Amino acid sequence: MSQDTDQTRLDYLDRPQFQSLLDVLQDAGFRCVGPQVSDHAIVFEEISYVGQLPTGMVDRQGPGRYTLKDTGTGRFFYWVSGPQALKPHLFLPREVLWQVDRDDDGKLHFSSACGQPQGVAFIGVRSCDLAALDLLDRHFLQGDYVDSAYQSRRQQIFIIAVNCARSAETCFCHSTGDGPQVRGGGYDLLLSELDEGFIITSGSSKGDEILVRLPLRASTNQQHEQVRQELVSAEQQQRSLPSTDLNEKLMSQLEHPRWDDLQERCLSCGNCTAVCPTCFCHSEIDHPGLNGMTSEHIREWDSCFTSGHSYIHGHVLRDDTRKRYRQWLTHKLATWHDQYQRSGCVGCGRCITWCPVGIDLTEEVAVICGGDAHG
Repeated sequence: MSQDTDQTRLDYLDRPQFQSLLDVLQDAGFRCVGPQVSDHAIVFEEISYVGQLPTGMVDRQGPGRYTLKDTGTGRFFYWVSGPQALKPHLFLPREVLWQVDRDDDGKLHFSSACGQPQGVAFIGVRSCDLAALDLLDRHFLQGDYVDSAYQSRRQQIFIIAVNCARSAETCFCHSTGDGPQVRGGGYDLLLSELDEGFIITSGSSKGDEILVRLPLRASTNQQHEQVRQELVSAEQQQRSLPSTDLNEKLMSQLEHPRWDDLQERCLSCGNCTAVCPTCFCHSEIDHPGLNGMTSEHIREWDSCFTSGHSYIHGHVLRDDTRKRYRQWLTHKLATWHDQYQRSGCVGCGRCITWCPVGIDLTEEVAVICGGDAHG
C-alpha cells in the first residue's frame, strides 16, 4: 500500500467496533450517509447504525445488467459501485437557487435560497468517485464564478474512503489512473476492509480528530499484505480505455460510421449522464407563485441527450441521436482536456451498467479510435 510509510500511522479497527465510528461522527455533529440496499441496488442514504450497511452484499455488473447477491460474509464494502456517487448530494438534481418577493409597494427583493447545510460524513467513497469529486470541484469552485450552492455543501463534508477489494466486470478505472486504490488524498479517513476489520488511516486534520477517539489497535504486516494482494487482484480489469488523452484521436473521427451505428442502438434516455459522477449539465427555470408576489429560480439536472439541451433561438443544433451521443462522448473524453487538463471519465463503468441497451463506452472508443476494445 502506498500509505504504508514511516510517516503515516496505520491503525486497525475491529469489525465489532465499527459502530463506534458512526457514533463518534454523529457526536461530532455529522449526519452520516452511507451505502444501503434500496430497490435492489446499493445507494447512499442516511445511516445511524451498522445494521443498515449492505453486510455481505456483492454486486454483479455487466452491460445493461446489475444484480446483488448475499455472500454470507461479514464485509460491509465488498460491492463496487451503485448508480449513485457523491454528485446527487453536492450538485442536487433539483434545487431553488434564489427567490424574489414583491412587497406592497411593488418593489422586488431578491434573496438566496441556499441555507447553511449540516455537516455530512460520506462513508464508503471509492477512488473513482474521489477523482470525480475533484473534477466537480474544478468546475464549480475554480475560475471567476464560484457556485455558492455547491460550495456551501462541499465545505461541510467529511469523506471516509474505501479501497476496492475487487472490481466489477464494467470497471476500467485502472486504465484511467483513478483506481481501484485510493491515491493522492482527497479523503479524511481511508479504510481497507478485511474479513475481521479495517486498516484505517487519516488523510486530514479532521480525520486525525476522529481517529484519536476510536478504539484502535496496531495493524500487522500480514494484514497489510492481504490488502495489497486484494488491490493487485482488483487491478485486473476486463475493460480499459486505449489512452488517457483521446482528444486528437476522437476529434479526428467525427464522421466515423460507428456514430451511425450508435444512433440505431442508443435510446437517448440520458441514463449514462444521470449516473455519471462527473456530468454537470443543467437547465434553469423560473417558477412564479400563483399570487403574483413571489417567484423561484430553479436549477435541475439536464442531459446532452435531450433535444432542449442544444436548443438555441428556435433551432435544435443536435437534432438526432447520432449528434447527441457524439457530443457526449467527445466532450467527456476529448474536449474536457481543454477545460480541465484531463478526461472527464474516471472509469467507474456506471454508464455501461445502467445503459438499458448495454452500450459499452470502451468498445465504442476502441472502434472509433482503432485498437482493442478491452485493452
